[in-house]
Amino acid sequence: MKYILVVPDGVADKPIAELGNQTPLQKAKTPTLDAIVQKGLLGQIQTVPRTLPSGSDVACMSLLGYDPRRYYTGRAPLEAASLGIPMKEGEVAFRCNLVTVQDGKMQDYSAGHISSQEAKTLIESMEKKCGGPFHFYPGVQYRHIMVTHGHKEVKCTPPHDIAGKEVKSYEPTGDGAEDLKVLMATSMNTFKEEPVNKQREREGKLPATQIWLWGQGTRPTLPSFKEQYGLEGAVISAVDLVRGVGRIVGLEVIQVPGATGYFDTDYAAKARYGLEALKRKDFLFVHVESTDEAGHMGDVALKVKAIEDFDEKLLSTLLEGLSKIREFRLLLLPDHTTSTAIRTHTHDPVPFVLHGSGVTSNGFSRFTEPEAARSDLFVPEGYTLMGKFLKGEF
Repeated sequence: MKYILVVPDGVADKPIAELGNQTPLQKAKTPTLDAIVQKGLLGQIQTVPRTLPSGSDVACMSLLGYDPRRYYTGRAPLEAASLGIPMKEGEVAFRCNLVTVQDGKMQDYSAGHISSQEAKTLIESMEKKCGGPFHFYPGVQYRHIMVTHGHKEVKCTPPHDIAGKEVKSYEPTGDGAEDLKVLMATSMNTFKEEPVNKQREREGKLPATQIWLWGQGTRPTLPSFKEQYGLEGAVISAVDLVRGVGRIVGLEVIQVPGATGYFDTDYAAKARYGLEALKRKDFLFVHVESTDEAGHMGDVALKVKAIEDFDEKLLSTLLEGLSKIREFRLLLLPDHTTSTAIRTHTHDPVPFVLHGSGVTSNGFSRFTEPEAARSDLFVPEGYTLMGKFLKGEF
């Protein structure tokens, strides 16, 4: 038996007025997803405990079958693991976004989706200026890591939660917060003189005006996926966070050329590489970021298109390949809800569908939030779903 977990990040949403009070999933044309639901088992699941922040870090840990209330230590250390950043005892990693703050407001949490190469120049400038007690490591696009000692109890706010808001009210607070605010102010002064930003402004692009620190934590210790479930597995994602969770639990990280974590990602290549991995592995985790990015941008039309691209290019390619495998079971669901209206995550339950060997349809036709809400199948503890999925308990 082959087991496949497919996660279109943040694809669940709330009804949107400009869509006639439909969600993007209701509006999008998703023939492949509809076919899966019509043959499968549709339900709802609470992926993120309400006592923890709603994000892919907590949710993906939960989806892989690990109780985040027991194992979660913060977002940044998961991304640090993906980047191969060594973390010693007592060290704390922070997520270090490159952002655009203009007129005191959070204009863009991603600095106009700055390229990885441009971003690397800016992060290296911070390492030269502040390296010592603070170390900066370049990641992908706007997502980077800072590692230091202490500062674990500082309270920080994710930049994508404060789009268009005055940033002064959301700066770090608590013990050690002044150090972080000094770093953020230093980055503002440093980035003003960087040729990369001057070039971006000449091209009419948003500059990266500063770093924004958040998501801190120490390195978590989790049992491996093989220890937990007896399966060798692989993960495919363009996002360091997801790759980091996979790496920590012992999944092989598959690098896919053209996988960007953005709207230009090569959806079909992810499916092809995943099918190749299944020749060697019994478990595959495929993650897609574009659906979440559109929600954070507040772009309804773009989210609908990202859903349709996911369905047409990735899911159809994957299903065609799986049809040649004698026994497989597919679990598809978002990690959390991303509300396009408020441009951030919520704690709402999300739909999930099971499809494949041994799965009997429960009579639904579409993968949408209202359809799933009508199902009698509800999983209140997200981390329990993986075990049920692998054991065929539905």
